[in-house]
Amino acid sequence: MKLYLLALLFPLISWIPTDDPPRVFMIGDSTMADKPLADNPERGWGQLFPLFLQKGVTVKNYAVNGRSTKSFINEHRWDSVLVQLKAGDWVIIQFGHNDSKKDDSTRFAAPRGAYKDNLIRFVKEARAKEANPILVTPVMRRKFDEKGAFVDQHGEYPGVVREIAASLKVPLIDLHKSSEALLVQQGVQGSEKLFKTTPAGHYTTLPNGVTDNTHFNTYGATLVAGLVAREIRDKHIGLEKYLQETGFEGKYRFDLPEIYEPHFRRDTLSIVALGAKADGVTLNSKIINAAITKASENGGGVVMIPAGLWLTGPIVMKSNVNLYLAPNALLQFTTDFDQYPLVETTYEGLKAMRCQAPISAVNAENIAITGKGIIDGGGDAWRIVKKDKLTESQWKKLLASGGIEGEDKKTWYPSAKSQKGSHTKLAGVIESGKTAADYNDIKDFLRPNMLSITSCKYVLLEGVTFQNSPAWCLHPLLTEHITLRDVYAKNPWYAQNGDGIDLESCRYARIEGCTFDVGDDGICIKSGRDEQGRKRGVATEDVIVNNCTVYHAHGGFVVGSEMSGGARNLFVSNCSFLGTDIGLRFKTTRGRGGIVEKIYVNNINMKDIPAEAILLDMYYMAKDPVPLSGEKREAVKVELFPVTDATPQFKDFHISNVVCHGAEKAIFIRGLPEMPISDIHLKDITIKAKKAGDCIVGSNISMSNVTLITEDNGKLNVQDSKQVSMK
Repeated sequence: MKLYLLALLFPLISWIPTDDPPRVFMIGDSTMADKPLADNPERGWGQLFPLFLQKGVTVKNYAVNGRSTKSFINEHRWDSVLVQLKAGDWVIIQFGHNDSKKDDSTRFAAPRGAYKDNLIRFVKEARAKEANPILVTPVMRRKFDEKGAFVDQHGEYPGVVREIAASLKVPLIDLHKSSEALLVQQGVQGSEKLFKTTPAGHYTTLPNGVTDNTHFNTYGATLVAGLVAREIRDKHIGLEKYLQETGFEGKYRFDLPEIYEPHFRRDTLSIVALGAKADGVTLNSKIINAAITKASENGGGVVMIPAGLWLTGPIVMKSNVNLYLAPNALLQFTTDFDQYPLVETTYEGLKAMRCQAPISAVNAENIAITGKGIIDGGGDAWRIVKKDKLTESQWKKLLASGGIEGEDKKTWYPSAKSQKGSHTKLAGVIESGKTAADYNDIKDFLRPNMLSITSCKYVLLEGVTFQNSPAWCLHPLLTEHITLRDVYAKNPWYAQNGDGIDLESCRYARIEGCTFDVGDDGICIKSGRDEQGRKRGVATEDVIVNNCTVYHAHGGFVVGSEMSGGARNLFVSNCSFLGTDIGLRFKTTRGRGGIVEKIYVNNINMKDIPAEAILLDMYYMAKDPVPLSGEKREAVKVELFPVTDATPQFKDFHISNVVCHGAEKAIFIRGLPEMPISDIHLKDITIKAKKAGDCIVGSNISMSNVTLITEDNGKLNVQDSKQVSMK
């Protein structure tokens, strides 16, 4: 009687509820199965699926390589799952890749014959155990025709799964459909990065490499598992309440971007083998570049910088090369300016002539700089220094070292060319008809960014200290899939334009476990400047910043002010800003244009912030956040301008779980009369500061559980704003 009643109920309900964390059983073929982790690129999507579930959910993956519905039953694998099932368990079922093998009688199951019968059996027998089956259509293989059109290889099998799901009222995950959309979106070349395909020399288990467009690597398996999790959420089948949510409002784990990390051949070439010398005198530029070129031409590998002090000029990275710095390796860039020719590049969002970067890469793929060594850009030789940023004894020592003291007696210049450049409007910005020779008289002023990566894909920076950069420290531009892990960016606190990292017009980036102690902004998002940036039209988007620490910097996490291409889908969490001039700093000004939106910030600690803890300002004046001693600044002139494509926008910010102990001002929001800052949501925030702050020209500004412990009793100045709610 009990089974009869259950059978009557099943068409009416899609799942059996339980209060305990569920167990999820997975049955299927190799595209879902767990794979060895060591020395093996292959992963099944079921292997990564637990990433998308809450802790406490048990996942038991019984999928096996090469199995069809028929062989899974005949080998009694289904029996081993069935005997364990209990009420409330879930069973995710995906077959089809091997059922179509007509030349193998042990596996072949006709789509409307044994395949259909076997799937129905799985569903009915799982339900008889009061478990909840989920049917999944076969995931796509990667195949494009000669014209680049996607080719489906699964025939009738996906359609049969859909029919069974509809007739038996079983939840359906249409992975066949969603994975096709994913592969088409990635394109012919990009989609290859999802699969096991690997050149020779990467793994001992695959000495000759492999071409495999069926089985996934970690990146691909994670993306596909995310497709499954997303559909579980969207279809409300019951399991969605156990999906992993993030600390970002309304976002699940599958809403965050996935970043591909490059992998390299095991071959290692030491620069010593080519004659490099660690004597601090010999210039090793030619040898290091020759080693990189040789490795790249041989299919890639590792170029090793051993322990020692290695003097060098500019280095150019090339595809498939990992530049590895051993512990106690110091790669010291020369301060001989003649080694750095003028080249066409960009600076602060504009096309400009600058000295060649110490390390650069253009149009390269699969590159890395890793290890435990130090890269020193020799920046002291390039920098202009303000007297007010040094002690009296430091200033005297600097003057005695050479260079030129400015007429104001408050500025030191490394050379006459540097001094002339500082008084040249838009110095270095490329003008029509001019060549590099036309900029030679201000060459020393045209400081390079230390690491310049332009139009590259699949970049890894890990473990290395980058210090003493001439200008910005790390500058990826128009680059996709870049990971920074455990990097330390270090510059003197007085280093003007000495930013830590500036991601400019980049997509898919992860910055995690990194430390910044620099002279300008710490972690900064940019996307070009003014008309040039709008014309380029490439936003910085899909960025994760996690578990980073910023010490001295103008801002801990910063967007702008060169953000004319826009910025969106930025996820910042679990960071500490200790002594940064401003904590969260979002800056722009008229003329920039661009939209900054969909910004998510969670779980931030701040301490000893000299200016604002949280700042959103559309009147950026290109000055240090904290005025120098005796410096006077005029108040902004408030005028109403017409809205054009040069009008910037800040909207859709979600900032939560912020604690700040000590700031001059807690919150500062200032929009333009013609373009208010809008849809800013602050939640669960406690700030101890001298002043509460201001909300000027804002719209739909919500503050929930925001505590301001200030000398003015937390009274926020609200001016020319609407829909400001404070709970």
